Amino acid sequence: MSERTVIPFGPQHPVLPEPIHLDLVMEDERVVQAIPQLGFIHRGLERLVKTRDYMHFVYVTERICGICSFGHSYGYSQTIERLMGIEVPMRAEYLRVIWFELSRIHSHLLWMGLAADSFGYENLFYQCWRLRERVLDIFEKTTGGRVILSACNVGGVNYDIDNSELAGISQIIQKLKRDAKPLIKALVKDRSIKDRLVGSGYLSQEDAVKLSIVGPFARASGVEEDIRMFGVGGYGELAEFKPQTSTQGDNYARVAVRCNELLQSCDIICEMIDKIPDGPICEKPKGNPPEAQGIGRVEQPRGEVVYYVKGNGTRFLERFRIRTPTSQNVAGMVQLLQGCELSEVPLNILTIDPCISCTER
Repeated sequence: MSERTVIPFGPQHPVLPEPIHLDLVMEDERVVQAIPQLGFIHRGLERLVKTRDYMHFVYVTERICGICSFGHSYGYSQTIERLMGIEVPMRAEYLRVIWFELSRIHSHLLWMGLAADSFGYENLFYQCWRLRERVLDIFEKTTGGRVILSACNVGGVNYDIDNSELAGISQIIQKLKRDAKPLIKALVKDRSIKDRLVGSGYLSQEDAVKLSIVGPFARASGVEEDIRMFGVGGYGELAEFKPQTSTQGDNYARVAVRCNELLQSCDIICEMIDKIPDGPICEKPKGNPPEAQGIGRVEQPRGEVVYYVKGNGTRFLERFRIRTPTSQNVAGMVQLLQGCELSEVPLNILTIDPCISCTER
C-alpha cells in the first residue's frame, strides 16, 4: 500500500468563494478520505433571540448569509406566522415568491460565473455576472438594497410594487431568460467542459437518500424533492411546478440542474406577476408568540432549510434553530471526494455550491 499523506485544502482557495477547510488524506494523487473542519466564521446568531425580540429578529436571520438573505427572512417569518396563526395577505405571498425567485436567479448566476471562471472561461464569468446585475438593480429599485433587502417581515412584506413596475420587471426577466440561454448553452454544451464534468464527482441516488442530501445536489442524483412542490404560500398559486432533476448524479448533472432551475425561476416570476391580486401587503401581528413550538421549511437556492422556533409568551423567543442545506450536504461532499484525484477536488466542491456562511451561524 502506498504511503498516506495529509494535505490541507483551504480555508482560502482561488476557485472557491467560501472559507471551507478540508484535511485530505491522500495515497499518491488519490483522495482516500476528506475530513471537513468548519467553524472559521461562527457568529452565534442563534443566541441572539435572547436579546432581539421576534420582530427585530427577522433582520438578524437575513444576515445569516448575503446571497440567501431574503430566503432566510422569508423562512423565519413563515415559521413565526405558523406559530402565531397569522394569515398573510395573498398579494404579500405573491411578492414574496417574486423576490425569492429573483434571489434564486441571482444566486445561480453568481455560481455560474464562478464555475465558468474555474473552467478558464473568463468572458463567460463576466457575462454571467453582467446578467446578475440586472437582478440586483431590480432589488435596489423595489427595496432600496442590493444584497440585504429587508423586504420580508412577520405578517407580510414591507414594500409594495406597483403593477406597472411589475410589468416592467416581467419584461426584464423575459429578456434575461433569452440572454441566459446562450450562456447556459456554452456552459453545458462545450466539449472541453463536458470532458471535465461528465462522470466525475458521482453520487448515486441511493447515497443521496441515505445521507439526506438536499437541493440541486440531491436532484442531480435523481431525488425528486423540492419544498416548492408542496405549494406553501404563493407557490400554491402556480399552475404547475415540477422539480428539475437528473439521474446522472455527476458534476455535469449538478451544473445542468442549476441552469434549468434558473430558467424555471424566470417563468415562475412572470407567472406570479401576471396573476398577482390587489390588496394589502401585511397583517400586523398581535401579541407575542405563545408557549409553543413551530417549524417551517423553504427551498433556498442550495436546498431545503428547516427553521425551528420556540415561544414562551414574551416578545423574546425561547429558542431558534436552523438547519441549512450546506450543513446537510457536507456528508455528501465528503462521500464524493473519496476516490477522486487531487486536481478534481476544487471542481467537485464547486459543483455542490457550498455556503459556509449559512452553515456557520
